[in-house]
Amino acid sequence: MDRIDRKLLNLLQHDASRTNVDLADAVGLSPSSCLRRVRRLRKAGIIDRIVARLNPSKTGRVLKAMVTVELKLHGDQHMRRFLDLATAEPAVSQAYAVTGETDVVLVVSLRDMEEFDALCDRLFRDQTNVARFFTMMVIRTAKDETAIPI
Repeated sequence: MDRIDRKLLNLLQHDASRTNVDLADAVGLSPSSCLRRVRRLRKAGIIDRIVARLNPSKTGRVLKAMVTVELKLHGDQHMRRFLDLATAEPAVSQAYAVTGETDVVLVVSLRDMEEFDALCDRLFRDQTNVARFFTMMVIRTAKDETAIPI
């Protein structure tokens, strides 16, 4: 990956809707050379996917919460089972297996507390292998960036 690839990746991370002609102009390449580079970066898996980022308040998903989860039973099989359950939930936007006292961290986007209560029933109660969970409701977002420094 050279300087031009890094510049293309930075431009795409901040606005993936830019046209190929605009990208080519920004990095000083012909449109065909630029397109080849972007295709190569996609094929190599460096560009994982291109998505539209939505405004949560405009879509009715006004509550965001971070949930830490401690499992009763440990081991790869138990972790995988819980992560499969969590990732199947549409409200879960991020799920991480982590080190330390906590086993899993979830980021959830919700319409309201009723939806959160129903999610808790499905993920954290009864036969889900959860010993305890702690919820932190987001009251203010200082930074919400998806770009990775390159």
